[in-house]
Amino acid sequence: MADRGQSPLFLQRGSYRQRRVTDAVRLLAVLGAVLWMIPLLWPTDAGSTGGGMPMSHALYYVFGVWLALICAGAFLVRRMGRMPGEDKSEDEDPQ
Repeated sequence: MADRGQSPLFLQRGSYRQRRVTDAVRLLAVLGAVLWMIPLLWPTDAGSTGGGMPMSHALYYVFGVWLALICAGAFLVRRMGRMPGEDKSEDEDPQ
């Protein structure tokens, strides 16, 4: 049985969301690396058979992923706002 004197198991809604957004920011770098490796799996244009992916399509993809990562990062940074515990202003005297 649980002790009634223990702290609650659930986190406050604000700090929980803040942690999930921080996790999403960390995961964004891994997602970007995985998305940038996808063109390595595409077939190359080894000959005149025309069975490969043109380099221009791969470049469009890479820069599209780059732009999407920048937009996602900007969105997540805006969602982060101020971290919990950073409520103190810089103008306060530490004495």
